[in-house]
Amino acid sequence: MVAARPRTLPAAVAPVLVGTSLAASEDVFKPLRFVCALIGSIFIQIGTNLANDYSDARRGADTEDRLGPVRVTAGGLVPPRRVLTWTYVAFGIAVLAGVYLIAVAGWELLAVGIASIVAGVLYTGGPKPYGYEGLGELFVFLFFGIVAVVGSYFVQTEDLERAAFDLAVPVGLLAAAILVVNNVRDIDTDRRAGKRTLAVRVGREKARRLFTLMIAFAYIALIGIVFELSAWVLLPLLTIPLAVPLVRTVNTRTDGASLNGALADTGRLLAVFSLLLSVGVLVS
Repeated sequence: MVAARPRTLPAAVAPVLVGTSLAASEDVFKPLRFVCALIGSIFIQIGTNLANDYSDARRGADTEDRLGPVRVTAGGLVPPRRVLTWTYVAFGIAVLAGVYLIAVAGWELLAVGIASIVAGVLYTGGPKPYGYEGLGELFVFLFFGIVAVVGSYFVQTEDLERAAFDLAVPVGLLAAAILVVNNVRDIDTDRRAGKRTLAVRVGREKARRLFTLMIAFAYIALIGIVFELSAWVLLPLLTIPLAVPLVRTVNTRTDGASLNGALADTGRLLAVFSLLLSVGVLVS
């Protein structure tokens, strides 16, 4: 389904893999908890994407001249009420998965789940959406990096470790980089619609530099983790050949086709990077 924005879903899967791999490296792995954490993360992401589609259309932010894929609400492909219903269903599935995790791992996850869903809705919804104020990347880093990786580890171990927070940093940076590409692509139409994303606030060139720094620091962050785990966590360095042309595209191209491809490629980079990081953690 287009409205679910499958190109962004690696941001939901990656942190669960990394957090769970750290627990498994400590000989703790509970398959049903892993499955429920994965379901919860994926459907919070889908619910957020659907809510974003619905809210942007209501605010008139998704115009016909945008460079990205057509939005189903603004494009008239699906009635707004149906998109809203799908949003409730997606969040409902996430809640069901969360109820099990709360029952087996602790009430702390209730606060995490509520905060994650509220953040998803308020990204472009509510009276003052934070996505319209240039805070989208920060929230993605926090919720699809720190919260998701550490939460996935906690689900397994019912404990907190510094290594989980450190592993969350590169994952969160790459997840936020997906949004940076999206906002660089949409900078002109967002500006006209009054949507003050971070790219609109700082300008195209600074947003491109931010993207480059996010990718670079995702790799640099691995160095510190070596001292906590082992050199195996440097396995994601094998993805540098994927990152270099991606950075070049984002820094030189302005056409929709190229940046749409870059958005998908950033999601792939996150997926492969996180998979290799998980393997590195497991063998540490």
